[in-house]
Amino acid sequence: MLLRPIEEEIKTSYLDYAMSVIVSRAIPDFRDGLKPVQRRIIYSMYELGVTHDKPYKKSARIIGETMGKYHPHGDSSIYEALARMAQDFSLRYTLIDGQGNFGSIDGDAPAAMRYTEARLGKMAEEMVRDIEKETVPFSPNFDGSLDEPVYFPSRIPQLLINGTSGIAVGMATNMVPHNLSEISDAIMYGIDHPDCSVEDLLKFVQGPDFPGGGMIYRNSDLLNIYRTGHGKVFCQGEIDDEEKKKIIIKTLPYGVNKALYIQNVAEQVKNGIISNISDIRDESDRNGIRVVIKIKNDDSKGLTINQLYEHTPLETTIGVNNLVLLNNEPKVMTLDEMILGFIDFRLEIIRKRSVFEVNKLMDREHILSGLVIALENIDRVIKIIRSSDNADMAKTSLMDQLSLSEKQALAILDMRLQRLTGLEIKKINDELISIKENIERLNEIINNESKRRDVLKQETLEIKKQFGDVRRTKVLNRDINARNDEDIIPNEESIMILSENGLLKRVSSEEYNVQKRGGKGTITATRKEDTVRSILSCMSHDMIYFFTNTGRVLRTKAYTIEKKSRTSLGSVGGTFLKMNENEKIKQIMKSPASPKNFLIIITKKGFIKRTPVKEILDMRESGLKIIKLDDQDEVVSVMDLEKPSKIFVAASNNKAAVFLSDEVSSTGRASRGVKSMRLNGAEVINSFLVDDNDTVMSITENGLGKRTKITDFSIHHRGSSGNLIFKESERTGSLVTALPVGDSQEVLIVTRNNKTIRLNSDEIKIQSRVTSGVKLINVDDDDLVVAASVL
Repeated sequence: MLLRPIEEEIKTSYLDYAMSVIVSRAIPDFRDGLKPVQRRIIYSMYELGVTHDKPYKKSARIIGETMGKYHPHGDSSIYEALARMAQDFSLRYTLIDGQGNFGSIDGDAPAAMRYTEARLGKMAEEMVRDIEKETVPFSPNFDGSLDEPVYFPSRIPQLLINGTSGIAVGMATNMVPHNLSEISDAIMYGIDHPDCSVEDLLKFVQGPDFPGGGMIYRNSDLLNIYRTGHGKVFCQGEIDDEEKKKIIIKTLPYGVNKALYIQNVAEQVKNGIISNISDIRDESDRNGIRVVIKIKNDDSKGLTINQLYEHTPLETTIGVNNLVLLNNEPKVMTLDEMILGFIDFRLEIIRKRSVFEVNKLMDREHILSGLVIALENIDRVIKIIRSSDNADMAKTSLMDQLSLSEKQALAILDMRLQRLTGLEIKKINDELISIKENIERLNEIINNESKRRDVLKQETLEIKKQFGDVRRTKVLNRDINARNDEDIIPNEESIMILSENGLLKRVSSEEYNVQKRGGKGTITATRKEDTVRSILSCMSHDMIYFFTNTGRVLRTKAYTIEKKSRTSLGSVGGTFLKMNENEKIKQIMKSPASPKNFLIIITKKGFIKRTPVKEILDMRESGLKIIKLDDQDEVVSVMDLEKPSKIFVAASNNKAAVFLSDEVSSTGRASRGVKSMRLNGAEVINSFLVDDNDTVMSITENGLGKRTKITDFSIHHRGSSGNLIFKESERTGSLVTALPVGDSQEVLIVTRNNKTIRLNSDEIKIQSRVTSGVKLINVDDDDLVVAASVL
């Protein structure tokens, strides 16, 4: 006994097993586009005579026939293959005509094989057509008792129009379906242009055509599939958004299970990823898919559609690998190789068929020639037959005396007397003439490739006429639109809350209900020994700029700041921004409206500077220096200056300076700025731009406030001591902030103990500069107001 190293034995055995799976199970043959199990099912039905014009037969009978004769595997796998060939949602062109429950797009399994019936579809019959004319080789079945075709002489480009998928050992195939009319046109072009390129064929082939429709993008990725044989297809379901407060899904991408899709959407809504959906209902019927999604707000319909594309399988990619068996070897094929390869295959089938038909006609011509000789010598033939003792003697005598072959002699002996009539003699002569013409025609086809190409063109036209249909999948001749975060994140109103220690959080404005003046407010949490420094009203898509204690500025979109509840604690700025060690956020602002504007920056020690907005537009992610700060100084306010305006600067000594913006010269990023007002030991607490129609709302630490017309404040030059804002007393406490407030605007006020109140400005009286104001929020004895903002 010959011994081999185990490594060599394992390697050889595994390779044999791998090739067996590749050739005998998973990868289709390029010529007819079928896997062995599919071919065996169709051939068994062909042998049973279960054609499209015959009654249906039980699927169990067909499966038994296939399994017993050709495919010695489990009946469930055979039935699964049969059912798939009958599913119009799986195959672009079904090969089996099924009767009964063969499954659904919702993932329902087919009924048991004893309940369903099937017969061959017309297209499958075109795949088997001419098989009896020695057009394809046969091989023994699993037990050598029968022969089965190695492949079909298929007139149908099955591989291109229906695609396929399969996982072998170390390789896999996944080919997408196409439209038969387009593929037929490409074949017609390839017949006339044997040296055509992929680009030539792409004039006819628009892209995949899936059974359920949908949309595909004819972009560079798709075109590369046809050039290289592998790549990905971008697919989308089709949406109708014309109905008010409804999004109707009319198609789903190929392979997406409808029931699981609806479940997926419901989960996304439940998890808060998609928020504008109120209901989802499946109204699909035999006419097609109709999934109705009810939405709460029509204004956000576009956002909801983008979220459906982004977060659900309504948009997907299908990986393509055109791996097939070519001469029993795996090969990845390009579009031109598949089209021209199919043409060569069909030309060879036509040649083999013509050779078979010529041989049959020549046999018939030979017989008819003998009959003609017999009819011309009928008296002699009768005499020979009558004088013979038996049929063998008669056959031999005819062969010798009339120079006939054995076949001719036997045909004469089998001839009926009615053939001796004049009409029958004419029929024989006419048939003989017709046969000679057909032999001449077929010999031309056999010996002339141009003639074979003409035949193939005619057959291709017939197939297109019989089975061709309109494209179901829409083709968008552009790249898929890249969706950024803003396309899928709701642009909702938010409150940005910054604490004294630089902690930051974003809270939905809906967390704060409008209350009456003098209420107790609701809780907005911060950490112990920390208080709210400033609050900013913004939209989720706004660009927010962050000014730090080192004089740097950084930026990010508001939605990148984690959204939390008002009772949650904030996060350090380094969580969202590239900040240095010991660097803290000291002020926040929304993005300027125009790059032509200026930034007005004011510090706690009263310095003010005007810098062009364009200085910060192209900043790196790591930020940049925007102002030179003295020790213990920090940025208090940042404003977006669009046109010359009045600047209002409020200080902790209850005074405010109002001066024109033109008094502040424009300087670069490295400057410190100039003095805004004389502080005499006080600090700037806020600054903003105003016009003559504004009112200034001043708020004290004990929760009192008022509104004062801007016209009550005198305009001075920059550097003045300013005007008194309000009259401080033990009842009022110190001034916390001043804000520009219009009519019917809402104001958010936050205390040190994290209470928050939201007020309508109409409830706050307009009073003179020297009054103390009215109660805005009821502050406890151990609490103080620390910040406020206009929403």
